[in-house]
Amino acid sequence: MTADKSRFVVEPDWVEKQLGAPEFKIVDAAWYLPAQNRNGAEEYAAGHIPGAVFFDQDVIADHATGLPHSVPSPEFFAAEVGKLGISETDTIVVYDGPGIFTAPRVWWLFRLMGAEKVYVMNGGLDGWKRDGRPLETDLPEPAPAIFTPNFDASKITTFEAMKDIVASGSKQIADARGAGRFTAEEPEPRAGMRGGHMPGAKNLPMGVFSENGRFKSLPEIKETIEMAGIDLSKPVVTSCGSGVTAAVITLALTSLGHTDNTLYDGSWSEWGSKPDTPIVTGRE
Repeated sequence: MTADKSRFVVEPDWVEKQLGAPEFKIVDAAWYLPAQNRNGAEEYAAGHIPGAVFFDQDVIADHATGLPHSVPSPEFFAAEVGKLGISETDTIVVYDGPGIFTAPRVWWLFRLMGAEKVYVMNGGLDGWKRDGRPLETDLPEPAPAIFTPNFDASKITTFEAMKDIVASGSKQIADARGAGRFTAEEPEPRAGMRGGHMPGAKNLPMGVFSENGRFKSLPEIKETIEMAGIDLSKPVVTSCGSGVTAAVITLALTSLGHTDNTLYDGSWSEWGSKPDTPIVTGRE
């Protein structure tokens, strides 16, 4: 690892060398918006990194919130990832399709639940395939494991807390949605949702942190965050459409050593669907 690279992002060369090692677990976390016309589970079945298990972000979630893929209870998470053969002491590498897209959300979830050796793979499965690396279509049957959660609720911002943050300006808000959705120039992909952003939020579209599915260098990431108007010496709440790509900003912040950050799990799916939450449109 060089000093200008995130310590949470690993290279496919290293991953390939670790395949099959004890206590090394690889997780396919691909998830897509309808407009992308890709299906994570189908792509996983058609060919995945050898030994990888599929983490379904719509299934390993709290289904009682009425919102998409909310953070599950620690008990449910532990039971589900235990079935996938993963323990909190394992070295866990998470990947998605394009790279640095939906894998950071599962990286964040594992860390939220108490796993410490969790990484995101650069380049995603798309890059792995381009490099001609090995794939398998067999569905693994991992031996069940015990995952003992150590849940850190302080890393999640609730709707009530978000209302207070917006009203008081007590924390910076970084929104990972694209600029068109942030300004309301583009419609939201989910029906019945107002466009725009929370008052005071800064726009940091998820895609600015990577190039060709590879995480940018730490100096580039620091400059990107500061150019968006975020002060790295102060607390930050990350948000997006449904709490998935917000974790890309969380990965960026954490990679820079920023620890005072939380993720607003309900994100725009919650805020934008309420009739009375304050919303700003345009570039402000």
